[in-house]
Amino acid sequence: MGNAMSFEPWSETRASAIIAGQLGREGPMLPILHELQHAFGYVPDEAIPLIATALNETGAEVYGVITFYHDFRRSLPGRHVLKLCQAEACQACGSDDLAARAKSALGIDFGETTPDGRVTLEPIYCLGLCSMSPSAMLDGEIVARIDSNRLDELLAEANQ
Repeated sequence: MGNAMSFEPWSETRASAIIAGQLGREGPMLPILHELQHAFGYVPDEAIPLIATALNETGAEVYGVITFYHDFRRSLPGRHVLKLCQAEACQACGSDDLAARAKSALGIDFGETTPDGRVTLEPIYCLGLCSMSPSAMLDGEIVARIDSNRLDELLAEANQ
């Protein structure tokens, strides 16, 4: 299942190239942010002024977009990222209990990474598997019909 995440180290040169490569697009901010996160694992604070200057926006406007969307991270994630669906259908099928179980087992809350850097736990708001709730995603791979046993298996896999 989940393959450990690996990212490039921060590089202003690489970030500038990513930004420049998206400037010809209509509405380039979201594609820039996604590509930066794909490259570095998060959107580094150092990239904010680069984006703002390139798009003729303020740093506050760029920061506002980053913090508005749940998918963008502001710090490097753990080697494994476990996302638990928190949308209504999954909540109706027990995702709140699963989230509490995962938080307890890992000793962290949503948006945090274990002290050893192995696992980041994040909420996600719909994986499109409402009929197979609750669902999760480990390192980009979707898992449906999660129960406490399956969650424990995912946690064990992520802790390797």
